[in-house]
Amino acid sequence: MSDQDCAEFCSFQPDLRLETTAAGDLLVQAPTYPKTGVRNLYLGRHLGNWEEKDGRGITCDSSTGFVLPNGARRSPSLSWTLKSRIAELDSPEGFWHLCPDFVMEFKSPTDRLKTLHANMTEYLENGAQLGWLIDPETCSVTIYRPNQSPETLTNIDSLTAPEPLTGFTLDLAEVWNPLQ
Repeated sequence: MSDQDCAEFCSFQPDLRLETTAAGDLLVQAPTYPKTGVRNLYLGRHLGNWEEKDGRGITCDSSTGFVLPNGARRSPSLSWTLKSRIAELDSPEGFWHLCPDFVMEFKSPTDRLKTLHANMTEYLENGAQLGWLIDPETCSVTIYRPNQSPETLTNIDSLTAPEPLTGFTLDLAEVWNPLQ
């Protein structure tokens, strides 16, 4: 499916979040529950605030589609991409044909952990330099880095990022308890 075909198809399904695998299989995801939306906004606000101060990259939310080098069309919960990589794109107006430098997946009650782990591995295989999978049910964050086994941290209060997000620290208290 071309970028234009994908955008047109998605426009007929405004209430669904659609992705495709590298093999072209269509994946349909339900909208998130409000508590997940509160958490996603909190995470996006903090990454976006850091991005403004840092100035090297662009933060995108979960409605942003990327065409990965393997052909999959993915929409991570949050992502961050170096501006220098975006400047190299033929057309920054359509779907970006690249993998973000940083991806974050946030597990909602409707997500399957096995699928999210597979997505994180796919991002790394396609060029991501850092990934965080946040699971509020277990108060854990699994950190993904190229050529390393995933590392899971549980019951932590904050998380400080290495490259490419040097200087970004995320307070997790509101993620674990978003309605307090």
